[in-house]
Amino acid sequence: SSSKWVRLNVGGTYFVSTRQTLCREPKSFLCRLCCQDGPELGSDKDETGAYLIDRDPTYFGPILNYLRHGKLIINKELAEEGVLEEAEFYNIASLVRLVKERIRDNENRTSQGPVKHVYRVLQCQEEELTQMVSTMSDGWKFEQLISIGSSYNYGNEDQAEFLCVVSRELNNSTNGIVKEPSEKAKVRRLLGCID
Repeated sequence: SSSKWVRLNVGGTYFVSTRQTLCREPKSFLCRLCCQDGPELGSDKDETGAYLIDRDPTYFGPILNYLRHGKLIINKELAEEGVLEEAEFYNIASLVRLVKERIRDNENRTSQGPVKHVYRVLQCQEEELTQMVSTMSDGWKFEQLISIGSSYNYGNEDQAEFLCVVSRELNNSTNGIVKEPSEKAKVRRLLGCID
């Protein structure tokens, strides 16, 4: 009982930690199990002297690491809900709050949906460029200008033609389906030189 090191058998997997680590949360199950004088929780020990805990060892790693360094680190293959369940079982209130915050943040990020980019390529003549760029609105931004030569001849003047690439970010939370304004009239109004 006076040893600095404690051996735990969690669902058949052994973990070793210090009493100081296990007592970081004084009201926790682990502290009550092995850190108080005359532990208030009676627990069986296996033949090696390890405390027997009938819980999933997969989710115990993040619990123990949190007690060691105070940071919530969850491997990608572990479900946060599983870590939350174990944090609640072991009665580690600060960890319960952290995991709930992370779950809430992830849900908010997912509900916002992915940001998608829509690109448009517009053909316009040299004299229309200034008007087109100055009238872009509704989130459209200029990406690239490509000269495609001078195929039109008005009177005696050759008119340079360009392809103008514009883009817009779309972020929509409707079941992950991105809706984009596709009406030509709206795009004409926004950009001023389609067709």
